[in-house]
Amino acid sequence: MNTSAGTRPRVVVAGLGDTGVLTAIHLARDFDVVGVSVKPGLLSGQELGTRLSRPEAWARDYWIPFKLFRRLDRVRIIHGTLTGLDPAARKVTVRREDGSTVPEDYDALVISTGVTNGFWRQPTFQSADDIDADLRASHDRLAAADTVVVVGGGAAAVSTAANVAACWPDKRVDLYFPGDRALPHHHPRTWKKVRQRLVGLRVVLHPGHRAVVPEDFECDRITSDLVRWSTGQSPAMANAVVWAIGRVQPNTEWLPSELLDERGFVRVQPTLQLPDHPEVFAIGDVAATDPLRNSARNRADRLLARNVLASFADKPLRNYRARPNRWGSVLGVQDYGLEVFAPTGQPFRFPAWSIDSVLQPWIVRRGIYGGIRR
Repeated sequence: MNTSAGTRPRVVVAGLGDTGVLTAIHLARDFDVVGVSVKPGLLSGQELGTRLSRPEAWARDYWIPFKLFRRLDRVRIIHGTLTGLDPAARKVTVRREDGSTVPEDYDALVISTGVTNGFWRQPTFQSADDIDADLRASHDRLAAADTVVVVGGGAAAVSTAANVAACWPDKRVDLYFPGDRALPHHHPRTWKKVRQRLVGLRVVLHPGHRAVVPEDFECDRITSDLVRWSTGQSPAMANAVVWAIGRVQPNTEWLPSELLDERGFVRVQPTLQLPDHPEVFAIGDVAATDPLRNSARNRADRLLARNVLASFADKPLRNYRARPNRWGSVLGVQDYGLEVFAPTGQPFRFPAWSIDSVLQPWIVRRGIYGGIRR
């Protein structure tokens, strides 16, 4: 790809979630970067259990205004909603808060708009006050409940059950999941270790329960509805029901249908480029890289930034190689520290004392993000 002599190419990063922020940081070294986000800061989709049980602690590390990222100083950020893409004209359209629509030209485009998944990952336009109110409302809803049912077998469901039980030990917490074990996309060793933690927290485990989910039901709130099972068990009820069933919807309504696969995810080649559009890249949960769409969790942001740079320099691009299992933290920070599970299921623990003195300030804020202001 070429651009005018003497000018830096413009790269638009569509979506500034966990992966989009990192991608924008890397690209800003070599390009004029424009980021588009419906949020006024990084609102992470990670660690749902901590978000619900300890929202203040969670927000400190996972809800960070863009202006605090030192390496985003060089990025022009538009607070708005993406409404369209014209690949031929190399232009995206953004609707601002006041309803006005503005076009943004690009030399390269990175699609990182993520997915909708439950009440904690929504593509809605929000202010900082809106986000703070949502965090508090979800926490208060659970705090007021004597009994909690969590439906789902992925990391979000398991994390929620564990953290609610740890925060409020007097509550009854039940975790229902469809298979013989939860965390089916993690290595079996991971579930074995996490199961021990759940049992120690007195979470009641219910394997083999697949929920009946009405077609028009939106898992975007905590409910108190009766939960019925297609697997034949008696219905379950609780004061609060958290639906974390992995019903993800890609945030791709603004994209032409020919760029998407049959499920609405963005089709990509191993280089993370779109077929027939080498100037357009996709990364994260929205990109159909592999069955688990693992590029966000495997730090493909650095590879993508290198590939964008290589595409302008007419150099060979590298291929993304997916891992067969999910990995990383499952339960988040606990009293004993933070356990991070490798793809092989082996845990590595950061002791509790190191979280606020080493992990967050040096490894995450300084090492990964390149500096975050207080």
